[in-house]
Amino acid sequence: MGIRSDLNANFDYEIVDEFLDHYSMMIDSMEIMIIDLSKPNMYRRSVDELFRVFHNIKSASGFLKIEPMTRLASFVEEALEELRKRTKPVNENTVNWLLSVSDMFAQWLNDFKQDKELTHVKYSLLKLPDLE
Repeated sequence: MGIRSDLNANFDYEIVDEFLDHYSMMIDSMEIMIIDLSKPNMYRRSVDELFRVFHNIKSASGFLKIEPMTRLASFVEEALEELRKRTKPVNENTVNWLLSVSDMFAQWLNDFKQDKELTHVKYSLLKLPDLE
């Protein structure tokens, strides 16, 4: 039994479907926002929107008790909170790290679609790049 089956067994089917619909939209929008963090004119809007996306993923996955997703979203949300205090665009290492994070969340979306167990978090994602 995979992640989708587990959720359907423990939560109302409509709640699971709504989560997956919103999660899919958030995954689809992440990459462009991450790339825009390196552009001075797009930085503020992108960092605020990314923060909101990860906050929403953290909240929804916490409600559904999807622990790996909740923990990683919380970790990224904390990093984005630090970036929100800044006004200048991020460096290439930060963009690459966030793109790798985005890939992890996209892999989890595939795990849901294929009703597989969630792929383990890559340890490289748990080490923050130099945010300066």
